[in-house]
Amino acid sequence: MEIIQVVGIGLMSTILILVLKEQKPMFAFLLTAATGVLIFLLLIGKIGMVLSTLERIAESSGMEMIYLKTIFKIIGISYIAEFGAQVVRDAGQESIASKIELAGKILIMVLAVPIISIIIETVMKLLPA
Repeated sequence: MEIIQVVGIGLMSTILILVLKEQKPMFAFLLTAATGVLIFLLLIGKIGMVLSTLERIAESSGMEMIYLKTIFKIIGISYIAEFGAQVVRDAGQESIASKIELAGKILIMVLAVPIISIIIETVMKLLPA
């Protein structure tokens, strides 16, 4: 089970980070970031499975792939912004973390505009004139 690996890596890293933090805070931060990247890499295969399943479902339903790809980009931005903000927060830089989150939200909004436009157009077509 992958969760046991993830928790094990997290616990071992936490113990090492707590030991390093007092004597070498920079190494503790680097270990924190590396642990996050390692956990993400362990999950890449699972993410790929989810994406391919959603693509198959979208193709069989006749959905245009551009919308699904946009949704994938939005989800990716969300995860990357959250990960980046958490790493920066771990380094004690709350204000920069907030700016990363703001940038992620703005980029998501920009990508969502075409989808929102299509939804509005569809609703307008359904309403009686």
